[in-house]
Amino acid sequence: MPTVMVTGASRGIGYEFARQYAADGWDVIATCRNPEGSEYLYEIARKYDGRITVERLDVLDFGSIEALAEKLKDQPIDILINNAGIMGPRRDELALQSFGTMDYEIWTRILRTNIFGPMRVAECFVGNVEASEKKMIANVSSRIGSNSVKAPVFAYGTSKAGLNKVTTLMAEVLRERGISVVALCPGHVKTHLGGVDAKIEPLESINGMRKIMEEFTIERTGEYINYEGNVLPF
Repeated sequence: MPTVMVTGASRGIGYEFARQYAADGWDVIATCRNPEGSEYLYEIARKYDGRITVERLDVLDFGSIEALAEKLKDQPIDILINNAGIMGPRRDELALQSFGTMDYEIWTRILRTNIFGPMRVAECFVGNVEASEKKMIANVSSRIGSNSVKAPVFAYGTSKAGLNKVTTLMAEVLRERGISVVALCPGHVKTHLGGVDAKIEPLESINGMRKIMEEFTIERTGEYINYEGNVLPF
């Protein structure tokens, strides 16, 4: 059976990725910062007995990334989904990532989580991906990361723009190893991160992104695509 690894799998988009892949018979490595507090993840792990393995991984803690990579060093991973990420302050606290009132410690944390984390995960697990059949790394981005979107959410926007650039550079570096890399935009999804105003159900978003990954080839490596299959401008 093919194997997928999902970071940030305890809730939201990551949880739905884990659930869908397990339901379709894939082996799933579902990672999160706090496995002990991830009861919903363990519920689906019990439902799909033997298909989902829950592992500890905090993208802000490089030691935890490296420790899991060592533990799984002989495990091929067909698709590595870098999903873990944070939006930072919003709504009544949006000033903390706005011009003139920026909290730079928060901005640093968002950049470390949304750029440095996925980069380090990819570096540590690239051998697992290369050893697989599918050979794919998917970075979950956002339309806010596109320069065509003018929303002045400085910290989150620059973090996703940075992740998009990491994706294009990673695609070129890994092309010769047969590994394809894609930046995926899930849309405004009804999750804890997406908030109450989101219009898209997780099922719809993840179905769309999975279809993209299923059909994606090395010839398209480095693209930035939304869940409906549309290529987005960087």
